[in-house]
Amino acid sequence: MPVPRRLAAAAAALALSLTAAACGGTSGTSDASSTSDGDGTAAQQGAAPASGYPVKMENCGTTQVFDKAPSRVVVMNGASVAEVSTLLALGLGDRITANQQSYGMSEVPGRAEAIKKLPTGGVRQNDAFGIPRESMIGLRPDLVLSTTSYGFDAKNGFATRDELKNVGARSYISPQGCHDENSKLTIEDSYRLLRDMGRIFHVPDRAERIIAASRRHIDAVAAKVKGRKKPNVMMLFTNMTMGSNDFSAVVAKGIYNDILGRAGATNVFENASKTSFADLSKEKVAATAVDALVVIAYQDPNPAAYAEKLFKEFPQWPAAKNHMYVTLSDSIYLSPDNDLAVERLARKLHPEAF
Repeated sequence: MPVPRRLAAAAAALALSLTAAACGGTSGTSDASSTSDGDGTAAQQGAAPASGYPVKMENCGTTQVFDKAPSRVVVMNGASVAEVSTLLALGLGDRITANQQSYGMSEVPGRAEAIKKLPTGGVRQNDAFGIPRESMIGLRPDLVLSTTSYGFDAKNGFATRDELKNVGARSYISPQGCHDENSKLTIEDSYRLLRDMGRIFHVPDRAERIIAASRRHIDAVAAKVKGRKKPNVMMLFTNMTMGSNDFSAVVAKGIYNDILGRAGATNVFENASKTSFADLSKEKVAATAVDALVVIAYQDPNPAAYAEKLFKEFPQWPAAKNHMYVTLSDSIYLSPDNDLAVERLARKLHPEAF
């Protein structure tokens, strides 16, 4: 996540905390008779659907019907790289017409560079850090991906899902993002995103191979650290402000805790908020025993410097005394690469287990 400036926009996409709600599941491939939902399907247009189609999907209160694999995909910003990384992991980068997502770094070798090379559509973002409605329509997408419903909110100057439907574009909101909420995300939601994209693009086998490999990797790491004492971890984004206190980008709930748990650690601030992020005073942070620090970089080329800064500010932490910190980027959030975060954390926090 980002640096000062309009973090509210980034936070709205990544961490706006209202009430949790699932995005709805997928019903896989449907029969041709189920395509009469007014979504511009091939059945309605009199054209034969492609092999393996139509695919019908319920997503955040809408029915999306695909008669063929999308070929003009627009990926909204959302202060995430989950969607674009998932497409790249599935070998679908050539389907992207415009991508607005970038962390600037990645745990996956070559991923950040691959994202940087993707077309942006020549779009200028609006004040809400996304693609304006007129520009979106002009891109002629057949699928638009958004991390949360924020990306389809007219109040933000974005095209709504109905407006996109009217120009023949399907839309998709990632797991747990129906109401801009992600405090209940888990690793399973990363797998769900992979499966949904696998179904939409008719590459389910690719998705399942990635999921199976990830499960094996995570299970193997978790087995190594099982039963070991869990350090109390503070996790936060570098140089980021979401609220009124000094530390308003401290992770409280969400997929982060699932990953920490698999790596044999505990989030010391998990109960500091009912939402994804806690807004903490400097006094609260200073009074908490932090065994290890996890710094998440979003457009920050030197997250280690931020960790060092915090150690100087809080020398009383066990983490500062032991110089214990881990830097992460895209693998700690909704991602096809959560297994990399689990291993990186576990190796640093429990080196004796490896």
